[in-house]
Amino acid sequence: MALRIERDRERGVALVVLDRPAKLNAIDLETAGELGSLWRELRYDESVRAVVLTGAGTRAFCTGIDRGVEVPQPPSPYAIDDPLLRIGPKANDLWKPVIAAVEGMACGGAFYLLGEAEFVVASREATFFDPHTTYGMVSAYEAIAMAQRMPFGEVARMALMGTAERVSAERAYAVGLVSEVTEPGGAVAAALRAAAVIAGYPTEAVQGTVRAVWSAKEAARTQAMTQAPALISLGNLPPDRQAELFGARGGGGEPRVR
Repeated sequence: MALRIERDRERGVALVVLDRPAKLNAIDLETAGELGSLWRELRYDESVRAVVLTGAGTRAFCTGIDRGVEVPQPPSPYAIDDPLLRIGPKANDLWKPVIAAVEGMACGGAFYLLGEAEFVVASREATFFDPHTTYGMVSAYEAIAMAQRMPFGEVARMALMGTAERVSAERAYAVGLVSEVTEPGGAVAAALRAAAVIAGYPTEAVQGTVRAVWSAKEAARTQAMTQAPALISLGNLPPDRQAELFGARGGGGEPRVR
């Protein structure tokens, strides 16, 4: 199992852990399937009224798709099969509140998950970045998800700077991506405290509020997402060129943290 779940039925809170620390909690096809199944299962579990999502260890929350995964693609320029599109709670019709707790790196495909959380709590040592352009890939779904949470210029800068720059937890807090910054190692505890408060309220009112907040941005997000497959098909380099750039580490050097 690539996921670990702990249910506190007394408080009504579930802790979901991406449990691949040796892979920096990158998501392979098995993990993607487990996430989708878990969110659908939690729709029916009345003992769980709020969820905290985190990654095992302190090095990374999640680093997106596992680079060792091969995803078969349909033989058409008009269709892209992206397994990460189905890993989030909202993609699986779960409207119980989800709080993300970030320690270490959150990058690339991690934004599929952060983009579908109600809010994000991060350790002071957490960093956020989007490596797509460095490796010859279009940041489409990730940038769209972050555009719902951050000012336009901040999203554009993070997406365009690639691996050359990382957004610190303090900067993420300043621009609205993160709602609370904790001391190192404290993100999960802080997220669990918030989740316990929310789980203590009438669940119908809580889920209705989640739906109301999402409805405020859903139309723009849906329209943007429909354009993403074409942009990716047109802009992505062939996989072998992406691999070459990945092997070169985007030109080397330590990324600047701001």
